[in-house]
Amino acid sequence: MNIQSILSDKIKQAMVIAGADQSCDALVRQSGKPQFGDYQANGIMAAAKKLGLNPREFAQKVLDNLQLSDIAEKLEIAGPGFINIFLNPTWLTTEISAALSHKNLGIQATNKQTVVIDYSSPNVAKEMHVGHLRSTIIGDAVARTLEFLGHNVIRANHVGDWGTQFGMLIAYLEKMQNEHASEMELQDLEAFYREAKKHYDEDEIFAEKARNYVVKLQGGDEYCRAMWKRLVDITMQQNQHNYDRLNVTLTEKDVMGESL
Repeated sequence: MNIQSILSDKIKQAMVIAGADQSCDALVRQSGKPQFGDYQANGIMAAAKKLGLNPREFAQKVLDNLQLSDIAEKLEIAGPGFINIFLNPTWLTTEISAALSHKNLGIQATNKQTVVIDYSSPNVAKEMHVGHLRSTIIGDAVARTLEFLGHNVIRANHVGDWGTQFGMLIAYLEKMQNEHASEMELQDLEAFYREAKKHYDEDEIFAEKARNYVVKLQGGDEYCRAMWKRLVDITMQQNQHNYDRLNVTLTEKDVMGESL
C-alpha cells in the first residue's frame, strides 16, 4: 500500500473532472506539520493558473469531485490553494491490519530479477576492519530488502584468500616450527602476519623462501595447500562467528575466494 500514490491518483482524477488537463500532477506530499494534515496536494495552483481560474475556487471544484470519504477524515483548503488531507484512523488501521496478514506486507516485485550483491569481502589472516563491517551491514540490508520484494538474491562474499601474504605466513609458521595452525585464533594470525611482513622486508633469504612458497602454493604443492587451507578456515570461522553475532545472513556457501 502506497498512501501517497493512492491519494495522487484520486486527486488527479478529481482535477481532471474539474477541468484540468490529463497531464496535470496533484503533487501530493507528506505534510511538514501536523496542523496541515497528514498529506498536502500542492498541484492545484499550477493547474488553476493554466485554466485561468482562482486557485481556491478550483480547489473547491476538486473537493466537490473528490472521492476520499473512506480514506480521509477531513479535507480543507489552505492558503492560496493547497488541499490538506487528514487521514481516517479507522481506514488506516484496516489497511495496516490487511498488510500485516500477508507474508510480504502485500508488496509484490513488479519485475522479478536475479541480483548479485558482492559485500563484506574480508581478507584472510586479518580481522575485519570498519570498512568491511560497513560493507557487511549495508550489503546485508540491501540483500534482505530485495528478497523481501521477491527478487532472487545471490550473495557473494569475495574473500581475499590468495597472494604473496600466504607465502610469508607459511614460511614464518615453518620458521617458528608451528604447524598447528588449526589450533590458532585469528588474533594469532594478525600477529604472525606482522612478524612475517617484518621478516619479509628485512631478511632476503626469508623473502626468497616466501616467494618460493607462493609459487609452490599456486602450483598445487600439497604441504603449502594444506597450510593455506588451515589459514583460510581459521579466518572464515572467526568471520562467520562475527556474522552470526551481527545477525548477518552470509554463510559459508556465499564465500567466493580469489583462489577460485
